[in-house]
Amino acid sequence: MRTSTVILVLAAVFFAGSAMAIPMGHAPIVFKNMMGDVTMTPEMHLSKGLSCPDCHKNLKPVPFTMKFGADRFTMSDIRNGKYCGSCHNGVKAFAPAGNCTKCHNNGKNLK
Repeated sequence: MRTSTVILVLAAVFFAGSAMAIPMGHAPIVFKNMMGDVTMTPEMHLSKGLSCPDCHKNLKPVPFTMKFGADRFTMSDIRNGKYCGSCHNGVKAFAPAGNCTKCHNNGKNLK
């Protein structure tokens, strides 16, 4: 087999694998919190028509990195329009004020 063909095949396998990096059915993501753990899955947002880049690339500043635990944030950050608050502002998605148990529910929103 020619070298260029081998390189092309390896590149195709690499890009196909990275396109499926976060498959549907991804394990829940749990943010430990003394007010009640915040548990979510990517599907909760994908089912609303969003895509991974909507939270990890497209917005400026980028709300979340792709590595769990790399982002440290507080409710103050969210209320000030950072991280979850980039969208959860009462216009694009429900606001955090008065909706505590929508997120802080120890995983009861996963069914």
